[in-house]
Amino acid sequence: MRLLCGDCLDIMPTLDAASVDMAVTSPPYNIGLGYRSYDDRREETAYLDWMVSVATAVRRVLRPDGSFFLNISGSSKSPWLPFELIVRLRPLFVLQNHITWIKSVAIGDDTVGHFKPVAGERFLHQAHEHIFHLTLTGDVKLDRLGVGVPYKDKSNIARRGHAADLRCRGNTWFIPYDTIQSKSQKFHHPGTFPIDLPRWCIRLHGRHPAVVLDPFMGTGTTMVAAALEGADAIGIEIDPSYVEIATRRLAEIPAAI
Repeated sequence: MRLLCGDCLDIMPTLDAASVDMAVTSPPYNIGLGYRSYDDRREETAYLDWMVSVATAVRRVLRPDGSFFLNISGSSKSPWLPFELIVRLRPLFVLQNHITWIKSVAIGDDTVGHFKPVAGERFLHQAHEHIFHLTLTGDVKLDRLGVGVPYKDKSNIARRGHAADLRCRGNTWFIPYDTIQSKSQKFHHPGTFPIDLPRWCIRLHGRHPAVVLDPFMGTGTTMVAAALEGADAIGIEIDPSYVEIATRRLAEIPAAI
């Protein structure tokens, strides 16, 4: 594992070209979150230009059959931002899959998952985010059953010639947050994602062993996911305090397994 402290636009050019199997990251969304070492309120055009520069740097280090899983979301006030960004990235990548990360869902009168209320009467609750699966060619083979789910109708196993009781999960992933009672349980970071999100991305890409890059490492969730999946990883983070947290989380993995 390599944990590198600094600006990803300064560090990624020092990495070898075509040296990583996949990138999994969740950059700042430009929605005003309280990061310690980054201003999350850029002018929108400047933010999009910056993200294109980041994606260009990711493209250079990605292997020809690599995958770039980009987790991003808009807000009620900036709903167009994820779509404007993905259109800007079209000259660099093929959008091979668009995965919807579902954080909470209502089925009938029952609800499951993370719920964060919104004020006012104009907007619905934000219950999902985007995971854009970007590749260089659009024909990267995936291990779809690496994140497969059992069949409901077991007759489909033999009838459709499947070797195991697994089918493709599809492009809607229900991954709720763990319930927390304080900011310290999120390591005082305003934009963490659940560990299953990078774990499922690593399994889906299906390279063993894989080298995983996260240019916005934060408190190291992708690094921990890579370690648990038997992958190597490179994490870049501008805030030294978050690098320290990521280092500590990695050191605690053996005791947790």
